[in-house]
Amino acid sequence: MRTFLLCGTFLGLLTPAGDPGPVPPPDISLRKEVERAYDRGCAWLLSRQSPEGFWSDPDHPALTALPLRALAGDPAEHHRAARAPALERGYRFLFASARPDGGIYRIPSLVNYNTAVSLVALIDSGDPAHRDILRAARRFLIRGQQDRGEPGETDHPLDGGIGYGSSHTHSDLSNTLLALEALHATRHLVRDAAPEEDRLDWEAAIRFVQNCQNLPATNPLPWASDDPENRGGFVYFPGSSKAGETILPDGRIALRSYGSMSYAGLLSFIYAEMEPGDRRVKAVMEWLGRNYTLEENPGMGRQGLYYYYHTLAKALDLSPEPLLSPEGERIPWARDLALRLLQLQRSDGRWENDNGRWWEKDPNLSTSYTLLALARLHPHL
Repeated sequence: MRTFLLCGTFLGLLTPAGDPGPVPPPDISLRKEVERAYDRGCAWLLSRQSPEGFWSDPDHPALTALPLRALAGDPAEHHRAARAPALERGYRFLFASARPDGGIYRIPSLVNYNTAVSLVALIDSGDPAHRDILRAARRFLIRGQQDRGEPGETDHPLDGGIGYGSSHTHSDLSNTLLALEALHATRHLVRDAAPEEDRLDWEAAIRFVQNCQNLPATNPLPWASDDPENRGGFVYFPGSSKAGETILPDGRIALRSYGSMSYAGLLSFIYAEMEPGDRRVKAVMEWLGRNYTLEENPGMGRQGLYYYYHTLAKALDLSPEPLLSPEGERIPWARDLALRLLQLQRSDGRWENDNGRWWEKDPNLSTSYTLLALARLHPHL
């Protein structure tokens, strides 16, 4: 498989057949506003760190890993040196959360989620003394890949995916994405001739991801639909959509595609280094273009809104193709999203969702998602 171009800086140089129009000139004023909003958000996060180095809840290291990634990812590198002590405290907390089985967690709950998010954050620590911890966390995630049917065969819809772990046994697209991101980001830690325990079955992972997509040409499951509202988009896991169901004109029941999982599907394909011309990739890009909005998480309202913004920014930053409207015009997603997030920032510098689904009433989480989105869109302004 050939590799996607994974540098957002080059996004504007790539245009598909049927030129969607010129790339807009840089908006220096808006870029400076984003940098100021980023600084204010970081200052608020710094004020919320505990003396022990964690944010929100020590039982879930992922809630510390996300603020650390935000603090370390300043697009203008403002005040990075001043943030170093907070980063060091946070990294120490995460490293202390590493378990003998290789996972990075504190309690036996959401173990894959906590490990994947923490692993990506710990790459930024730059401490070579901890490479063994990072390799062990990779192996932990790989062991979480599911094979429910015949061993070695992708004969079950959940095969190839990864779930929360512990009591949450089934695969889901969100946790699969987080694991794929962590494995992709740490691939430099293993040689090409890596031992079996250091290898994910990427083909099985792709099969699981396509089993979450409304695309009957590649997904044979009975709920997958070609109807215009859903074709190309994604659901949470095969057979379940947080956006619910819809009855098609022929009486069949289809699962509704929704925004955050559709960007998660696109990102999963990117981390799997799939060809941009693959029909699965093209189909999700078309769904995202038809359903583009920043007023809500399409299909979910304000539920998971900041996760949606974060996933949108990451996916479109890494995508080698621009997002197009149904009319074939380039969508200025970075400018749109920057203006939207500036509008939503509170007076004290934080962001917070008034809808508490998926912990987004925790401003540490929503603020971290937002800062990570701002860092992704900043090069495109």
